[in-house]
Amino acid sequence: MNFYLILSNLVILVHFFFILFVILGGLLVIRSPKMAIIHAPAAFWGAYIEYSGGICPLTPLENYLRRLAGVKTYEGDFIVQYLQFIIYPEHLTSEVQFIFGTTVVVINAFFYMLALRRWIKGLKP
Repeated sequence: MNFYLILSNLVILVHFFFILFVILGGLLVIRSPKMAIIHAPAAFWGAYIEYSGGICPLTPLENYLRRLAGVKTYEGDFIVQYLQFIIYPEHLTSEVQFIFGTTVVVINAFFYMLALRRWIKGLKP
């Protein structure tokens, strides 16, 4: 397998796990409030990208590496076949991105509320 294709697939995997972290990382904050230092900026970034209609820098990097590999973008192996549709839904509109951004905010607000409640309970004698 081509080195650039391997790198491109690695970036897709990292992208997928970053998305999972943005959406569900608040669960880690419930367990360890210090995780908020890492998660809050990631969640903010994820919501910002969705609300602004922007493109995550990992997307052009993926395409660049695939071009260097000499393959069309998003064709090929297992990783692309099974993860691409999650990261890049076919009919991604600004309305869908708004829903994604709101979902990130609502889910994580709930997780942070639980974390705060747990932290306050820990402070009480």
